[in-house]
Amino acid sequence: MTSFIRPVKGLVSVISGGGSGLGRGVVEQLHRAGGKVAIFDLPTSKGAEVAKTLGDRGFFAPVDVRNEEQVKTAYENVVKLFGRVDVNVNCAGIAFAERPFGIAKKDLKPIDNFKTTIEVNLLGTYNMLRYAIKHIHDNEFDDMKQRGVIINTASIAAFEGQAGQAAYAASKGGIVSMTLPLARDYANDGIRFMCIAPGIFDTPLLSTLPAKVKAFLNALVPNPNRMGNPEEFGALAQHIIENRYLNGEVIRIDGALRMPP
Repeated sequence: MTSFIRPVKGLVSVISGGGSGLGRGVVEQLHRAGGKVAIFDLPTSKGAEVAKTLGDRGFFAPVDVRNEEQVKTAYENVVKLFGRVDVNVNCAGIAFAERPFGIAKKDLKPIDNFKTTIEVNLLGTYNMLRYAIKHIHDNEFDDMKQRGVIINTASIAAFEGQAGQAAYAASKGGIVSMTLPLARDYANDGIRFMCIAPGIFDTPLLSTLPAKVKAFLNALVPNPNRMGNPEEFGALAQHIIENRYLNGEVIRIDGALRMPP
């Protein structure tokens, strides 16, 4: 009997931002499921340390996702080591909180933070996925004429960004908006495109917050009444990879959270 589910076991996945946070959650989940995992992250990250725990099914490449040459070379090294690329999950990202013009002090903020946010979150994701397409397209079709899948990470800020999140929301909104066009572009080539929009997760970015702030954030989430865990994000990524009928869609994982202003 034909199975409609394609197990992660044996698949080769490239995860940007895999040294910590949501990316690490994906790395560890896919490795537990029997996959081969390549971590692309900054040289200052814990990517190399994480890769060592994965044995011969793990690989680390020091990469700035904005750098075309670094991304190109890293993908080529993955293919040399593992023979192919089946999956790309993009989790690398940054966040700044500021308003473009400060009313009280009448100060116009530099455009640098906005540009950097767009460059890392949106252009970096695009840079990663275009090389993923190139290598995934080299694969033979599977039993359902599929070659692989690319999963990008947005945020619920793409839909209800808070005050000070104009740059972050714009970058994540761009990731949301390109999901369906890309799925249509490569439908005949057997490459699926999905997007995950997480709410508030217990990652290094939020772990340094004071206990009172964490309690406030937890109280915003209807059910379960807590931050998400990277393992839960990783589990969703695994399901998307294995369920080949998921394509061209954005999935929120947020405990029904709708962010207030």
